[in-house]
Amino acid sequence: MKAVIIEDEALSAKRLDKLVKESLPSIEVIAILESVNQALAWFNENTYPDLIFLDIQLNDGTGFEILKKLDGYPHIIFTTAYEQYALDAFKFNSIDYLLKPIDKSELINAYDKLEQIHRTEESAYHDKIEALSKHFLPTFRERFLVKVGMQFKSIATQDIAYFYYDDGLSYLQTNNQCLPIDYTLDQLINELNPKEFFRINRQFIVSLNAVKEIHSYFNSRLLLTLEPNTDTEVVVSRERVLSFKLWAGQ
Repeated sequence: MKAVIIEDEALSAKRLDKLVKESLPSIEVIAILESVNQALAWFNENTYPDLIFLDIQLNDGTGFEILKKLDGYPHIIFTTAYEQYALDAFKFNSIDYLLKPIDKSELINAYDKLEQIHRTEESAYHDKIEALSKHFLPTFRERFLVKVGMQFKSIATQDIAYFYYDDGLSYLQTNNQCLPIDYTLDQLINELNPKEFFRINRQFIVSLNAVKEIHSYFNSRLLLTLEPNTDTEVVVSRERVLSFKLWAGQ
């Protein structure tokens, strides 16, 4: 059986690939894809695999956006870091999932359950996935409330050029001010529209409108010029370069 992993976090993808090799030797992982755009491009050029390990939230959209454009579904095992309200949707629709960080025994159980579902309920499988997708319709933050001195100020997301992390704190940058914000970058990336914002490395999430220049950089990375300008170099990490190019060219 051939499988594809669709996961935007490189470490999570590598860990899952290793677990599959160790726990399910009959499965061959033939590709690891990190974004909606990259996955759709791959499926357009390759024969569908027998199985997809599919992350729900990707840098440039959701896994369901990929499924909607496929001509029929392969076997699917969802991977997710969502909270309980979303996990209830999986249970209600009898679709199995793997909660990150993924455990080896849970991986084996999910695969066994999937085989049983396809033997006994294959005709209803597509309907269940379609119903499940409605629980994950994307909603994105339109404003952020930040504290300025003794007051609070509401900042429209469309006015934010980028977010960055420095010395233990997160900040948002507009055209004329930099303000601390009470979110981690991991939290922020799930609140932002992936068509407008992209996490280029561990320190920066950038708006497409803020990217003014893109230059080749050593070690197969990219160097960005942002507006407003920054005091430090802004570099797209090597493992995110392909997804960034697809995002910037959308």
